[in-house]
Amino acid sequence: MTAAAIATAAGICITATPADATGTEPVVSRGVTIPAFYNPPAQLPAANGTLIRQEPLPLGLSLPGLDGRPLPGTATRLMYKSTDSSGQAVAVTGTYIEPSAQWKGDGPRPLVAVASGTMGQGDQCAPSYALEHPLTVSGETLSVGYDNLAVYRLLAAGVAVVVTDYAGLGATDRLHTYVNRLDEGHAVLDAVRAARALPGTSLTSGSGIGLYGYSEGGGATAAAAELQPTYAPDVHLAGTYAGAPPADLTAVMKGIDGSALVSALGWAINGFVQSYPEMRSLAAANLNDAGRKALADASTMCVGESVVRYGFTRSTAWTTSGKSVAEIIAAEPRAQAVLDDQRIGTLKPVGPVRVATGVQDDIVPHAQARQLALDWCRKGGNITYDAIELPNLGDRILTNHLAPLLTDQGTAISWLTDRLEGEPATSNCWTMPFQR
Repeated sequence: MTAAAIATAAGICITATPADATGTEPVVSRGVTIPAFYNPPAQLPAANGTLIRQEPLPLGLSLPGLDGRPLPGTATRLMYKSTDSSGQAVAVTGTYIEPSAQWKGDGPRPLVAVASGTMGQGDQCAPSYALEHPLTVSGETLSVGYDNLAVYRLLAAGVAVVVTDYAGLGATDRLHTYVNRLDEGHAVLDAVRAARALPGTSLTSGSGIGLYGYSEGGGATAAAAELQPTYAPDVHLAGTYAGAPPADLTAVMKGIDGSALVSALGWAINGFVQSYPEMRSLAAANLNDAGRKALADASTMCVGESVVRYGFTRSTAWTTSGKSVAEIIAAEPRAQAVLDDQRIGTLKPVGPVRVATGVQDDIVPHAQARQLALDWCRKGGNITYDAIELPNLGDRILTNHLAPLLTDQGTAISWLTDRLEGEPATSNCWTMPFQR
C-alpha cells in the first residue's frame, strides 16, 4: 500500500504521489525532480545493511585538491536495506563520503554515521540531496543542508562519513516516518553496514564506529545506541553523540505546538498514521478539514516553507473538538501507547554516549533530554552529560534550539574523535545533581 493510500484511509488526503516501487521515472516534489535513483525496487534483499545500488554523488561544495582528489572528499549515493518498526523490509537512501584528508589517529580510518536533524517530509528535503544541493530554493520549497557543516568538519579530521536519509526521506515509496525511534535507529545502524560493504573505500574491519546527531538526529543516534545489542551486534560503537534528543515525544509535542516548527507535529502524525493502524481511525475522527489539508501539505514540505506557511499555528485549529493534539492523545490510550513505545531511555545504551542539551531549548524541551541522561545513568550507562548554558534568544522561534547546535558542535566532534582515537570516556553521571 502506498503512503498516499494509507493516509487517505485515515481521512488525510496526501497530495504527493510516491513512485511505484518498480518505477523508473523520477518523481517531482514541489517542483523539484527527484532522481530515479530514489525509487526502490520491487524486491529487497534479506540482510539488513545490504547495498541495493550506488552511484557517484557530486558534492555541491567541493574544491579540487593539489593531489587531484576533490576536497573534502569523494561521495557515493547509496540505497540499502533496513527494517521498519513493523518488521517489514524498507529501502533507505544515504551518502558515503571518502575523505581526502588523512586520518592522523592510531589505527585505520574510522567511520561516523551522521543522522541529520529535521529536514522536513518531502523527498526533496533528503540529506543526501542536500549534500548535492546545499540550498534548494524555488517558488514551492526551501531546503538548507545545515548539517553539511558537521559532515565537512568530520571529513576535515580524516573521518569517513555515512549520512542516512532515514526511511521515506528520499526513497519515494513511502512517507518519512519522522521521529520513529525504531525506523531511525535501524536506518543509522544499517547505514554503517552499507558503508562497510561499499567497495573501494579505505575502511577496514578494524575501523572505529561513531554516531553523530542533533535534534531529530540526536534521537536517531540515541535510539541506535540502545538498539545496537539486539539489532546490530556486529556494529561496535566507539562513541555516540546525541544532541538535543527528542526522547519523550509527549513532552516534545507540547514544545513544538504553536512554535515556528509546528509542522513537525504534522510530520509525526503523518508518519505514525502510516506505521500504526490504530492511529488511522483516531486521526480520521479528530482532524477537521483544515487539519487534513495542513497534514497533506506538510507531507511534501521542507523546514523552510513549513515555517513560512504554518509557523506558530496551534494544533487546536486542526481538530474537530478544538482540543490540542496533545490533549486528544492523552485521552486516547491507544495513541498514548504509541507515543510511550517511542520513548528513548528504557534500554541501556552501548558504549560511551554524550548527551548535550541547551537549557533554554523550548522546541525539543531541555528537561526531557536531561531526563534521558538520568535514565541512562540509572541503568549504568557511560554517559557524559552537558547542559549548554546560553541566554534566552527568543521563545518558540527556533533560536534556542539551533544555537546549541552551532556553539557545541566543535566540542561534540572533538569528544567523538577522541573516542575514535581510543581515548576512554569517563561518565560524569555524578555531576547530574549539579547540572541543570
